[in-house]
Amino acid sequence: MRRDRAWRGAGRPRVIIVGGGIGGLATGCYAQMSGMDTLILEKHVLPGGGCTAWARQGYVFDYCIEWLIGTAVGNEAHQVWRELGALDGKSVRNFEMFNQVVGEDGRAVTFYNDPDRLERHLLDLSPADAEPIRAFCGYLRRFTELDGVFSFLKPKALLTPREKLRALRAVLPALGLFYRTATTQMESFTERFEDPLLRRAFPYVFFQDHETFPLLPYLFNLAAAYHDNAGFPQGGSLGLARSIESRYQSLGGTVRYRTRVKRILVQRDRAVGVELRDGSRHYADHVVGTCDGRTLIYDLLGGRYTGPRITKLYTDLLHRPQAIYHGVVSAFVGFRGDVPPDAPHSATYLLPRHDALRLPGVLQDSMVVQLRSRYSDGFAPPGHSVIHCTYFSDYAFWRSLRQANRRDYRARKAEVAAFVRDFLEQRYPGIAERVEVIDVATPATHHRYTGTIGGSILGWKSFSEADDILAKVVNKDRMRLPGLAGFSMAGQWVHSGGLVSAAASGRFAVQFLCAELGVPFRAWESEEHEAWHPGKLGHLPQLDKPVQLDTRST
Repeated sequence: MRRDRAWRGAGRPRVIIVGGGIGGLATGCYAQMSGMDTLILEKHVLPGGGCTAWARQGYVFDYCIEWLIGTAVGNEAHQVWRELGALDGKSVRNFEMFNQVVGEDGRAVTFYNDPDRLERHLLDLSPADAEPIRAFCGYLRRFTELDGVFSFLKPKALLTPREKLRALRAVLPALGLFYRTATTQMESFTERFEDPLLRRAFPYVFFQDHETFPLLPYLFNLAAAYHDNAGFPQGGSLGLARSIESRYQSLGGTVRYRTRVKRILVQRDRAVGVELRDGSRHYADHVVGTCDGRTLIYDLLGGRYTGPRITKLYTDLLHRPQAIYHGVVSAFVGFRGDVPPDAPHSATYLLPRHDALRLPGVLQDSMVVQLRSRYSDGFAPPGHSVIHCTYFSDYAFWRSLRQANRRDYRARKAEVAAFVRDFLEQRYPGIAERVEVIDVATPATHHRYTGTIGGSILGWKSFSEADDILAKVVNKDRMRLPGLAGFSMAGQWVHSGGLVSAAASGRFAVQFLCAELGVPFRAWESEEHEAWHPGKLGHLPQLDKPVQLDTRST
């Protein structure tokens, strides 16, 4: 058994971080700023985990970000991104609408960020639904007036009495609003609409129907977008990860890619390092796991350190329907030219059942079409464009298909490509003959490159029973496992709620560690000002075999 003694800190606490996603990179940045020496071990060739992109024939297929909380100055989410260098040198694209939902008959609902404009639009569509329309837009106006009530800088367990009082004063005026909108399920709210399109469209504000959400997250994110605080950063998903990677390395951190951790080494109930798949061992004073939760707890640690909360999450909730976010099928279309300028940057099309059934593994009768070239520069060669089409899909379907017969698996991906090409031709006549490439990724693809359970795009569903348990894992267990010292958890599976939550989880984990070690937690904003350019994405791999489809025919 080989031992690696080359990586050593000079009297500083040594920390190994398992996983180079946003949570892992953030943990590394904050640990470096706080005087620790860190090493990130990542099995993939790129940083970011699911926050990634890949290339094909000169096109960049941006996979993750649809909107990013924290793109406007003056809030805690923005401070986190500035500390991590995520927005260094970048412009941000903001849109006047969040999404458009198009019914089977061609009627469309546009979810504008401005509550006044949204109310006028909805009343024009259905005057008979004035009561629920005014209720929703009234709530939205209230949310646009809120300031400083959502915290990403410090876990509740570490707040001083004065900080707790300040937080209470900030949130107290909005408690009634939060209660009403957090206890009203979107599904029950839509029953108040007479217009069948409005009734069906409202759950698709966030592109797909998230099924378990109350009104609150819709209102919060629309209000954020109204204030330009939910924009799209230049460089997109991988650009965000690359910027944080650059910040981490500038702070003295080290990342090793193509490095698979086999197990976490434990001596006398204390994590002391990791053993890699090649047999080498790396030792540290502390280990932070930021990868998929089940892999971390049950594979890398052998399921020896669980307790009631972890058991509840991974042996009960995990197997319940709608416990975790679905996986998605993504079809990227690269083509010459563009579509008409008045086409919405993002639209969800509600499909007739017979059309939806043509999409392999489909879970909802809908498909999202996003004009990704309008989000940021550099996603397509000059004079070309990229469209990203997605739908929620069943991981088990794609996994079993790929395991049983790779030829059939590729054939079903080709069916997706053919459907997407024909669908776009119906909406943008002539586009089919301009298509140069269609690349399809499935939930099985996502699982292969990230290890995430079920190819899930976000992990635990927000506003579910898992939320309450995770809050206790953070604030009562301090992101630790029962009976195991020298080990912390961070990332999406510990602090769910999107990319900024994953980044904040790294901040929290290091704050807890600093409190334990008796050293000051330190963080400051990046001072890198070099303008972003597509070359900063670095080398982009081609992650899978291309779909075999004659893209010249319709």
